[in-house]
Amino acid sequence: MWRGRAQILGFVLCTLGWGFVGCSLAMDHWRVAQLGGQGGSSVVVITLFWSDLWRDCYMDSTAVMNCVDFGVLWAVKPYIQAVRGLLLIGLCLGLIATVLTFFGMECTRLESNQRSKDRILITASVFHLIGCVSDMAGYCLYTNRVVAAFLHAKADPTKLSYEIGPPLYLGMVASFLIFLGCIVHCTTTCRATDPESKHPVVPFLSGKGEEKDIFRGYKHISLPSKMSHGFRHIPSYKMASVITV
Repeated sequence: MWRGRAQILGFVLCTLGWGFVGCSLAMDHWRVAQLGGQGGSSVVVITLFWSDLWRDCYMDSTAVMNCVDFGVLWAVKPYIQAVRGLLLIGLCLGLIATVLTFFGMECTRLESNQRSKDRILITASVFHLIGCVSDMAGYCLYTNRVVAAFLHAKADPTKLSYEIGPPLYLGMVASFLIFLGCIVHCTTTCRATDPESKHPVVPFLSGKGEEKDIFRGYKHISLPSKMSHGFRHIPSYKMASVITV
């Protein structure tokens, strides 16, 4: 019972993380720069800069937002293209993993063999984990560029200083949720082995060298006819314990 509930919890965590990654891909304010604190005769014309994966925007002193969409694909900065690709790869792998999770959960009846369900669930966790690594790489790459620009602005005050925006924080939380869901799914696939499977059955050899199959348990044990008289009064489970290594 606890496995089914844990699998539902892992599914919810992975699905939430996957959805948050998709939301961050479409969100604004990936990096933000504010202008303020200037007094005297200086006139602040532009008060806010922000950028995302698709455009650059600024807000002037009249609170009017002006945006410039990125042009053709090859005109975009290489690191932005890399972040786009990594996030899209993570979303595609997450979609495949979500579909596989439906087949591997205990609460579904799409697959009757429990061992096959465990394999499917592990495969889904692997897809989720690879997608999580791809997403995290994209967020870290963009964060690295923002931090580098911030440090350069500290060294050169004439340059604009950007800060990390909310989509990057949301994406990192989403990656953590996906990773946590994968751990929960893998934990539910760990099952205790049957103790009887550790004791293999040894075939019985008769006096003529003929090999007879002996079945463990409470059922019939086949023996040669010449030796059956000596073991007639011995229960089958005791005979199985004698010949078991």
